[in-house]
Amino acid sequence: MQLVEPRPSRPMPIRITPLIDVVFILLVFFMLTTRLMPLDHLELANSTQDRQSEAGEPLPELQISAGGSVLWRENPYSLPELLPALKAAGIDEANLSTTPDSALADFTRTLSALDNAGITAHWKRETP
Repeated sequence: MQLVEPRPSRPMPIRITPLIDVVFILLVFFMLTTRLMPLDHLELANSTQDRQSEAGEPLPELQISAGGSVLWRENPYSLPELLPALKAAGIDEANLSTTPDSALADFTRTLSALDNAGITAHWKRETP
């Protein structure tokens, strides 16, 4: 004599509500504990390594100022004027720096234009 009826042989449905609660709690946890990078900075790889001192002429200094003009040999140049002037001078490598008021877009535009023209630009990120 059986006192308890046997269970039916059908699969039990998975309850998804507790699963959603756990995922939501994990999402909130990671959102609160993650440190976000500021959006006004761009991390770029700097491939300038310590080099041996060599005798020779120093690399020309190019400084990007506000508005996108580039200062070279104490003269301001626009980007379309600068590239032919550098090629005419036989320069294929230069040091690149920025003024504190220059925009990141101007730096990126200048760096890309120099790279496309076959001029290797070395830059040093200065921390304030």
